This record gives sequence, structure tokens and C-alpha cells, in this order.
Amino acid sequence: MRQNTHMATTSSEPVFRICFVCTGNICRSPMAEVIMRRFVEDRGLQHAIRLSSAGTGEWHVGEKADPRTRAALERAGYSGESHRAKQFDPDTFDQFDLILTFDRGQLRILHSWAEREQDRALVQPLLHFDPARAHNLEVPDPYYGDDELFDEVRDVIERACEQLLQQIEPAVRAAIDAASPR
Repeated sequence: MRQNTHMATTSSEPVFRICFVCTGNICRSPMAEVIMRRFVEDRGLQHAIRLSSAGTGEWHVGEKADPRTRAALERAGYSGESHRAKQFDPDTFDQFDLILTFDRGQLRILHSWAEREQDRALVQPLLHFDPARAHNLEVPDPYYGDDELFDEVRDVIERACEQLLQQIEPAVRAAIDAASPR
């Protein structure tokens, strides 16, 4: 993770920018974006942290999240209805402070798309931020699974997002304080 040089100068500018990237942007990355958005809003940081998600492939561009993703989110009190899939644009590395992946394939693809080492350094496995799961950085792809697997993946993502936010929140709040007029 690089040091954020994009400090907020107005209340509408984000202090920290995160993109969740999975394969098709219809299962894991939309789950993470929706879950993290709720956590960020619950802490009143929605103006300071900008969230997005994308896929490495273009197969589902413009589609809603998988119906099983939306159902798994709904069973836990979230809504993924507004999501529309998009493909990650390799020209946008500099628009993020952290790009989070769910498996080795996505990590490898994003590293190959990154032209600069500083861009490759932005790309991290989501589970890297969850000490309980750091021994296995792979979030299973539920696409070929059942509702139980979608719920399991949602729970893994939820724990990792909570851990991630706990780690970045102090720096985000410090940047907000530093940018606030005295």
C-alpha cells in the first residue's frame, strides 16, 4: 500500500480510494464493495473513502451482480441491487490507493497490467488484511457453488473488510483532521 498523497482539500474529495477486483465483477468484488460501503457509512466516513469494484474480464460488463450474490447479501441485511459490473481499466491504477484481489489469478493479471512497480504495490489480496485468514489468501469463487458457498464467501469478505477498515481508519481520520480548517 502506498502512502496517500491525495489528501482531501474539500469535504467532497476522498482521502482513501479502494477498488475490489475479482474475475467477472458479479460475485466477490460486488460483495466486498457493498459490505465495505456499509462499514464506511456506519463510521461516518462515506465522504472520505471512495469504493468501487471491477473484474479482470469483460464477460459481464453492464450486468447486475449474480442473483445468488444479491441473495447472499440480502440474507445478511445488505443490498447489492444497484451494482453494475465493469472491467478494471489498466490506465486507472493512479486513481486508487489500494486495489484488492480475491485470488492468485487476479493478483497475477493486475500485476501484469501494472506498468510501474508503484502500481503493482497497490495490488494486495483482501485476505492479507485478516490475520485469521492470512495463511490462505484465496477467497473461493462461489460462481459454481450453492447458496451455502455464497454465504460462506460473504462472511469471509465481511470479516476481511472489517479488519481492513480497522487498519486504515486511523490514517483516514488523521488525514481528515489535517485537512480540516482550524
